Amino acid sequence: MALNWAMLNPNRTPVPLAHEVMLRTVPSGADLTVIIPDAPPTGSSTFGGSGGSRKLKESGGLWLTDQRLIFVASEDKGSEAVLDSLTLPLQNLLASRFEQPYFGANHLVLDVKPNADGGLTTGTKVEVRFSDKGIFEFASLLDKTRERAIYMKRHQVEEEEGLPTYASPSAEQGSITPVPLSFRGEKPPNYEDATS
Repeated sequence: MALNWAMLNPNRTPVPLAHEVMLRTVPSGADLTVIIPDAPPTGSSTFGGSGGSRKLKESGGLWLTDQRLIFVASEDKGSEAVLDSLTLPLQNLLASRFEQPYFGANHLVLDVKPNADGGLTTGTKVEVRFSDKGIFEFASLLDKTRERAIYMKRHQVEEEEGLPTYASPSAEQGSITPVPLSFRGEKPPNYEDATS
């Protein structure tokens, strides 16, 4: 998960990665809230965190691909933008919850694992709301796509590890002599001595 790291085209749409497939696009009307918890102290500081939690909120577009979820803010605010874009690799989504509060709009809450040097800390949560449409269908598609991405990643790791190759014994190592099997009804050797 990385804050402000999405590569954008001049029309502010995300540049796809190699072999990435776009699944769903919400070009506008997506409200995103990123809640970044208090960061642990850095360096020689022994005085708590880095100034408390931060809450970043922005409206813009949302893109779901087979590899990641991408948010891009509506307008370019230049270097002053705190939340210009957000990239969430699907493998970094630890959990997702569809919430239906009594008061307020239905929304999606994502628990994420941040990437190193991505600008976020452990425990970061992302809330997604749509201002002009329902979010349930999008949430279902996101869950299915995330499960598929995790399955494919595990399958890829298993293929890379592979099983060791086994070779049959060669004639030079000696041959294996078969052990004759006893017939039914025959007792093993020294059976009479052991039972008496």
